[in-house]
Amino acid sequence: MEKLCKIEPYGWRRAYPFAGACGNFVLATLTSSAARGGVGPRATGREAYAGAAVNLAILLLALAPGLSAQILTPTAQAPLRRQIREALFVPDPLPPLDAQFHGMLRIDDNVEMERVSFGTEFGMRVPANLYLPSERDEKIPALIVVNGHGGSKSSWYAFYTGVLYAYAGAAVLTYDPAGEGERNPERKSGTRAHDKIERNPELGRRQGGLMQTDLMQAVSYLLQRDEVDPKRIAVMGYSMGSFVVSIAGAIDARIRAAVLVGGGNLDGPGGQWDSAKPMCQGYPYQALSFLGDRPAVLYALQAARGPTLIYNGLEDSVVHIPETGPPFFDDLRKRTVKLLATGDGVFDSGFSPGTSHRPYFVTRPVAAWLEDKLDFPNWTPRGIEDMPETHISEWAKEQEVEMDPLYATEHREGGTPALGNFVGGLWPEELNVYTDREWERNKKRLVIDEWVRQAKELIGNSEAPAGSPSN
Repeated sequence: MEKLCKIEPYGWRRAYPFAGACGNFVLATLTSSAARGGVGPRATGREAYAGAAVNLAILLLALAPGLSAQILTPTAQAPLRRQIREALFVPDPLPPLDAQFHGMLRIDDNVEMERVSFGTEFGMRVPANLYLPSERDEKIPALIVVNGHGGSKSSWYAFYTGVLYAYAGAAVLTYDPAGEGERNPERKSGTRAHDKIERNPELGRRQGGLMQTDLMQAVSYLLQRDEVDPKRIAVMGYSMGSFVVSIAGAIDARIRAAVLVGGGNLDGPGGQWDSAKPMCQGYPYQALSFLGDRPAVLYALQAARGPTLIYNGLEDSVVHIPETGPPFFDDLRKRTVKLLATGDGVFDSGFSPGTSHRPYFVTRPVAAWLEDKLDFPNWTPRGIEDMPETHISEWAKEQEVEMDPLYATEHREGGTPALGNFVGGLWPEELNVYTDREWERNKKRLVIDEWVRQAKELIGNSEAPAGSPSN
């Protein structure tokens, strides 16, 4: 594995082995990366039409290797992004934003949080929390957190990230994914309500498109904020959120930087991302089979958009990292570079030895990477290196913060050495956007059941074809 790089901002120069220099947490490395992809099954109908130009380009590439540098030229990128959006039924244009302010919570003297909401597909609403530094004299960078399965804006890592990076001088937007938090019929998190398997693959593709729409609307929300620098917006996805970001970072050129943790190891036909969690991952990923080598094409589009980091625990069995570690990412990176005919902008990958499934964007190595890309107003590389850490399982016990029992072990989230020692616990009730009465009044514009009803009405709830994933 190749040790990472030299980062030389702010006039001070040193070899920076990407996380190893950040303390005893890990001796991480950044490597070139890869997946074993391949040409997926030929799509039919609308997807075949959307992918015809790309399939032709791939055929020409096979016949004339010299064309490889032209497959993803700037001219080709916008049509390809549009075709991916069409395959997932992402609305074009995006729905009206209709941003609304619902109140404010002062976290401490340095951070305040706004309760906000914005529009998404079918006229529905996305409840969100916007964390801001109390003092801001200039345009500031902004981050968006995309949760994993069962997570919501009240998950520990969502609000911890919000407060942590607000201290850095950034705006941080967290929101409830479809089916969780205030978008759940019982106003609960950890339900995994969107995973309810339906027989129609189109409903899964549309649900994958809803998750893309939500994230793109979050970007739109930040772009209309006066304090946000439109050229310094980053998105960060954990677990399921890494899958959402793997696509969003390819189709939304407004994003400056993308971080994928607990995932990002996109594979080929019949692999884990085709087969697991059909309603939010399997069906949507299958819908992109017209791309051929889906991982390489998606990461090539990401490279054309801006920098990307994929960061995982080497023992993360949740997303099969032991089987798809550094050599896997090395190969994927080579295939991506071949599509672009350059390594410029192609993703970085980093690994944490001895650890499993965690939201690594709260840890030192990822914070250092983000500082290099976004230039936080209140942080420097040396300051990040010297910052204390918080052991999350001990912090959660002291602060009476609830953790998902599936991931609260020391090997997983419980053992996370989160950056900083200044983040306190927050209660879900504090993070709710709507009062009880307001939520009841707006329930039909929030909960996933209503979105499913409207989507089924739109597609006629037809039967699934043979061979659809069932687990």
